[in-house]
Amino acid sequence: MTQPATPLHLDPDDYLQGELASDIRHEYVAGQVFAMAGAGETHNRISLNIAFHLRTATRGTPCGVFISDMKVRVSAHEAFYYPDVVLTCDPDDRESLYKTSPCLIAEVLSPSTEIIDRREKLIAYRTLPSLRDYLLVAQNCRRVERFRRTEAGEWRHEIIEDGGLTFRCGGLEVTLSVADLYEDVVLAS
Repeated sequence: MTQPATPLHLDPDDYLQGELASDIRHEYVAGQVFAMAGAGETHNRISLNIAFHLRTATRGTPCGVFISDMKVRVSAHEAFYYPDVVLTCDPDDRESLYKTSPCLIAEVLSPSTEIIDRREKLIAYRTLPSLRDYLLVAQNCRRVERFRRTEAGEWRHEIIEDGGLTFRCGGLEVTLSVADLYEDVVLAS
């Protein structure tokens, strides 16, 4: 009689060490690893635009802006994710391989990741006490979905197709326009 397969459970420290040696990025959820797909030009331009404008606004401050290769650790979900863009202004958020206290996370939606970004990551990221804004940015049209934590701790959802978005993090206030996010991006007709 055959034995059922034993699921492989990877320790977080082993995962982090494996990522240092791997040519492929993997996300980690509750002991399991999942390979990350590559991204195209539009995805890259939008991510870079967000990071560029955030970095410009944070120069000379204790805030850090990270793009695609920096993990976010979500302890409540035993997870490490690779968001497209992360902003943290917590001076104690000093881990070199991952961040634990982001105030803003942006994900550029792709057909292969959209469901995970909308469900799994939304649920997980909302458990981060530091997180104030989670953005889902479309790459087929000018459309930003913003999940924002209010002062009362409630989450609000809004869709922004034009105009500006203002973020507050660690005493910093940053305003980006939807046009900034889509600068030099050619949208498919």
